Amino acid sequence: MQQEVTTRSGEFAAGPLADLRVLELGTLIAGPFCGQLMADFGAEVVKIEAPGSGDPMRVWGRTSADGKPLWWPVIARNKKSATLDLRQAEGQALLRQLAGKADILIENFRPGTLEKWNLGWDALSAINPRLIMVRVSGYGQTGPYAGRASFGAIGEAMGGLRYIVGDPSTPPSRVGISIGDTLAATFGCLGALAALNVRHATGRGQMVDSALYEAVLNVMESLVPEYDKAGYVRERTGAILPNIAPSSIYRTRDGLVLIAANQDAVFARLCAAMGRPELAADACYATHVARGQRQAQLDGLIEDWSRTQTTHEALARLHEAGVPAGLIYRAPEMLADPHFRAREAIVSVPHPAFGELKMQNVAPKLSATPGSIRSPSPELGQHNDEIYRGLLGLTPDHVDALRARGVI
Repeated sequence: MQQEVTTRSGEFAAGPLADLRVLELGTLIAGPFCGQLMADFGAEVVKIEAPGSGDPMRVWGRTSADGKPLWWPVIARNKKSATLDLRQAEGQALLRQLAGKADILIENFRPGTLEKWNLGWDALSAINPRLIMVRVSGYGQTGPYAGRASFGAIGEAMGGLRYIVGDPSTPPSRVGISIGDTLAATFGCLGALAALNVRHATGRGQMVDSALYEAVLNVMESLVPEYDKAGYVRERTGAILPNIAPSSIYRTRDGLVLIAANQDAVFARLCAAMGRPELAADACYATHVARGQRQAQLDGLIEDWSRTQTTHEALARLHEAGVPAGLIYRAPEMLADPHFRAREAIVSVPHPAFGELKMQNVAPKLSATPGSIRSPSPELGQHNDEIYRGLLGLTPDHVDALRARGVI
């Protein structure tokens, strides 16, 4: 049975972070994705947006046939929206009040911007010593590049990812998603949870400094020591991993199949499924090193077999033999797949603009306190009264005056 966590308002909500209040000051992807992760697991995430315009993500990306943006409902789900002009002194004063009532603050402004508004770490932690401040930026809060403008693509390039993505015959490619931003956001979320654990013991928060290029660098496996000790520079290799074989995409009679059988026992099962059991004992292919040395030759042998099979026939044989293999999915295949349905990896979310909107579910799955999608993306300033009158206790007249002056 799912455990219930009491929220600050005394209500019950699903999710292990349901007793936390988070202020999200970020825009676009890196800060807001960090907020999405926390909101998905139950945190009360109050998204602070500029009056009148809001987060540019509200209009970014592809739209539905009737012009409604389709990215915003994902990255803003489970959040509340309050408008606040941080460039005005009154807005800065209100933010300091909100920070005094928050557990975590997320921002992804260029370093120095919040300090210019007297909203930096020193100022806010003095107001609320328990505050955890997640700062996501291109280059981090320190160092000679800290003040430079940056987007995720720059972090991907500097962190080493862009150079190795794509076919060796072409210039470096992008991954196809904003992976630098989401990695930095995920590391920022991880840092916040680590800081939260420390706060349980010390009662004090701390700053989490998540740099885009360092987040990318941290998933680059052994790229640095390969060069440091072997003088090897990784290059673009397309569908293969150099010296890791077989692991690639192979043509069938009617499509493509991905096969990953680069471990000795798994390779032996692949050989049996292909009707070529002798290959597993052949000195040219019997070991990991030998297969890596003859990668292209081995891939050719495998494709000689796969091209005699339909994709369905090949997968049936491979799955029966216990060989990791699969299709290369797009959204249509995901929506049709029974495993996605069984695990509710994609769910239909009630949404005022779309009726029902399909999107990815919360991950990972927790057995006792799973996350959930509890509310759709908010309208700009939808929760102003709840935040300013309810949380801060401002009078209706005060809120109206702030609105008239463009502060909220």
